[in-house]
Amino acid sequence: MKILLLSLCLVTAVRATAQSVVVSTYTPPKESTTLATTFVDWASLVPNPTSAGQVRHVFDNPTVAMDKLEVHITTLNPGMESHPVHRHPWEEILLVKDGDFEVSVNGRKQHAGPGAMVFLAANDPHNARNVGNRPATYYVINFVTDLSHSASEKSAAEQAVPGKLASSVIDCNRLPSTPTPSGSRIVCVNSPTLTFLALESHITTLNVGQQTATNIIDSNDEIVVIKSGQVEITVNGIASRMNEGSLLYWAPNDKRTLRNIGSTPTSYQVIRVTSAKSPKPIAN
Repeated sequence: MKILLLSLCLVTAVRATAQSVVVSTYTPPKESTTLATTFVDWASLVPNPTSAGQVRHVFDNPTVAMDKLEVHITTLNPGMESHPVHRHPWEEILLVKDGDFEVSVNGRKQHAGPGAMVFLAANDPHNARNVGNRPATYYVINFVTDLSHSASEKSAAEQAVPGKLASSVIDCNRLPSTPTPSGSRIVCVNSPTLTFLALESHITTLNVGQQTATNIIDSNDEIVVIKSGQVEITVNGIASRMNEGSLLYWAPNDKRTLRNIGSTPTSYQVIRVTSAKSPKPIAN
């Protein structure tokens, strides 16, 4: 499978509220093509300058199960903010690649360093600022499901719906690691949210020469970020090599196998979303 880079232009209409929180409104995907399984090599991503640092555009497409999947990678220079505090009805995930950030959510400021996963629940006001002394980078993943369009204008924190994941800064480095026959696994989160039937994220480590089970099938939308090492990923019989920093989108029910082809352990983080439109699982 050849590396495919899809361009993105994140344009949001905004209005200021009396509380000085900007409300971002939904815009349709820039690309109309339903996103298929796609490999994106880090080296292929062109950094575009911004007033705060750089941005690398990745996806802005519908998927089989979501109205829109938008992914970009932001680099902030020291002292710079991502944007004014804003909110939106769709839910968002940040994965910190490197550097140190102060993440403001509902007025509460928390630290997020390398390896942190930030979940931003529907309509919770938020932004991020680089508090380090060098440029800092994080992945931004916006999921727009059918439930996003009917979300309450109240923030998730105000609603406080029992059993729904609240906005969180999760330090994945501090979570327990469970040994597996091929390496180890860390479960970062596994919960329903206001706009997802389920959100699951885990980090898998494969030891040298090890691989996952063959032809794994999941019926969900998944984003995978390679955190370290070199891995060969085979999807529907077509293999691609991916290095640290690279990412891919897995479409539902595509068969996949991952194998460590490097000289050190390789680790990757999976973010899996189930929506009401996710297709039914198929037999392996």
